[in-house]
Amino acid sequence: MQISIVIPLLNEQESLKELHDWIVQVMQSNHFSYEIIFIDDGSSDGSWETISELSQSNENVKGIQFLKNYGKSQALHAGFKAAEGEVVITMDADLQDNPEEIPGLFAMITQDGHHVVSGWKKKRYDSVITKNIPSKLFNWAARKTSGVKLHDFNCGLKAFNHKVVKTIEVSGEMHRYIPVLAKNAGFSDIAEKVVQHQARKYGSTKFGAERFINGFLDLITIWFVSKFGRRPMHLFGAWGVLMFFVGFGFALYLGVDKLFLNPMGRLITQRPQFYIALTAMIIGTQLFLAGFLGEIMVRSRKNDTRYNISDKINL
Repeated sequence: MQISIVIPLLNEQESLKELHDWIVQVMQSNHFSYEIIFIDDGSSDGSWETISELSQSNENVKGIQFLKNYGKSQALHAGFKAAEGEVVITMDADLQDNPEEIPGLFAMITQDGHHVVSGWKKKRYDSVITKNIPSKLFNWAARKTSGVKLHDFNCGLKAFNHKVVKTIEVSGEMHRYIPVLAKNAGFSDIAEKVVQHQARKYGSTKFGAERFINGFLDLITIWFVSKFGRRPMHLFGAWGVLMFFVGFGFALYLGVDKLFLNPMGRLITQRPQFYIALTAMIIGTQLFLAGFLGEIMVRSRKNDTRYNISDKINL
């Protein structure tokens, strides 16, 4: 199979049939072998019934239904796990991603040899104040922090080599940073393609301004995990040892001063250096223990179930 199209969705019933027909037209005109995997992330509007109807008329349509809303990252994880195509393409279900971009994305993976190709919505049809400006700020911070030079981390239209999606683990709210996860896993050939963005045709966006706040917090998380996730002792242990020796240095100074230099001076407990030494040594010990416990957790960690599936179609 050449292409797996993974589409996470939440309450997008109105757009599903139109999106399906559009994708099928593109697939047939380019003679691609394909599958469309819809992941219903706890919809309450009849989206699953529409997916079931589409699967009856098209055996290439497959579906995964979550028991409740778990989030886009968990939906993509389930879709990646089920995907069988040589190239895996993700897109949103709201018709703002153009299926006509699929052949170009496919060629960049199969012919140009890129591991990941991320869409760039250079011209957007979103609100300038609530989406465009915050998005530009967010993408700038993401580029500086991650080292991945993409203009649009939030674009849902992306293409992946099959090996990438079977290697990376998308959890929490990390769907924005899949290219960063791929880079950290060793898939460094990451490219970008300008794609057409379309105005929303049905319904309203499911994401508010809080997604940018969450995005920045996730950015800090992924930076930390990429650098110290497998070796927390290197961070906490190093800072712990540093703080402990700072405190020990103050304590040594106080001891020498009291015993040899100024034995008739103030009591040690009346000097501010005493409390600096005590605090630094306690904090240093705590940081070292945090690193030690982190190492134990990393080495004994088991994969937890992050979502529950209530139904499947053609899988």
